Amino acid sequence: MHNINTSKSINVAILTISDTRNKEDDRSGQTIHSLLQSENHTIVEYQIVKDELHIIQDVVQTWTENKEIQAIILNGGTGFSPRDVTYEAVSQLLDKQMDGFGELFRMLSYEEIGPKALFSRAVAGSKQSTAIYALPGSTNAVKLAMEKLILPTMPHFAEELVKK
Repeated sequence: MHNINTSKSINVAILTISDTRNKEDDRSGQTIHSLLQSENHTIVEYQIVKDELHIIQDVVQTWTENKEIQAIILNGGTGFSPRDVTYEAVSQLLDKQMDGFGELFRMLSYEEIGPKALFSRAVAGSKQSTAIYALPGSTNAVKLAMEKLILPTMPHFAEELVKK
């Protein structure tokens, strides 16, 4: 069993995917921001971009090349509407996918919202030495993923990605 270090501070970038939100009304992005700060993680970047595959990929690619950023948390664009392309954008970039993340997130969501949890295409994994998480845009979904899945494991994930 791994000894998980949950006390290590991580440098994180937050990307909100929305055609309508701005920094003043981005409740999900603000929730991620405040939950990270409450655990003494550092927010290195925070942006809001349109739900466009190439824009999302460009930002994520640039951030994975920035050695200061250890983790990227995206929110929004993970559903099934024609505009929702975050899952495709992120999945195409990942070197390794954390299969259990989406499964466990949907299970936990099911306990809260029932079968509508099936409509979430949350995904996580890594690209080079960067942990990447893509969450739904719902503030409740973000809070659930952050508190139950990401905050308890992110320091360990970041450590694993730089092991020799």
